[in-house]
Amino acid sequence: MENILKGIKAFVFDVDGVFTDGGILADCNGELYRTFDAKDGFGIRMAAMRGYKLGIITGGRSESIPKRFIQCGIKPEDVYLGSRDKIEDFEDFCRKYDLLPEEILYVGDDLPDIPVMKACGCGAAPADAVEEALEAADFISSKPGGKGCVREIVKMTMQAQGTWALDVLDFATRAIRLTTYFMDLQQIQ
Repeated sequence: MENILKGIKAFVFDVDGVFTDGGILADCNGELYRTFDAKDGFGIRMAAMRGYKLGIITGGRSESIPKRFIQCGIKPEDVYLGSRDKIEDFEDFCRKYDLLPEEILYVGDDLPDIPVMKACGCGAAPADAVEEALEAADFISSKPGGKGCVREIVKMTMQAQGTWALDVLDFATRAIRLTTYFMDLQQIQ
């Protein structure tokens, strides 16, 4: 497993059941709400700071999804909403960054994720993924979706490459740049 992880240059994730516990709250107007784990968010921010390419491929359509992940360092153009053919979006992500599928670690938890889990270099799943996704996974997190599985997977990969370390000054500088970027993006929209 460590040899596979050493070749990873990018992380791509599903959202519901990976960054969340799969629960979705809906108000009477049909607006959907999700709860995210802050430690998972910081894990992907660490990956962003170290130059890993990051993407989201989700069947969800809520505009709150890109807003959440922009704050973590994922570019808005790398958030694929309403995906019905995840392999198509995965291939677009690969082309965009000139990445080979084997250079990408993908985390998914359900049936629509399986084609990408099989196509990428390392398919990972949270501990509570559906049976078929667990069978397709190269790695199964010890943690369930929305409860630290993303952080565990990102940390394990970065540790295998020697990139999991926090330089506080560098973090502060990059956090300021990211906040500025996010604020500029809000003004454009």
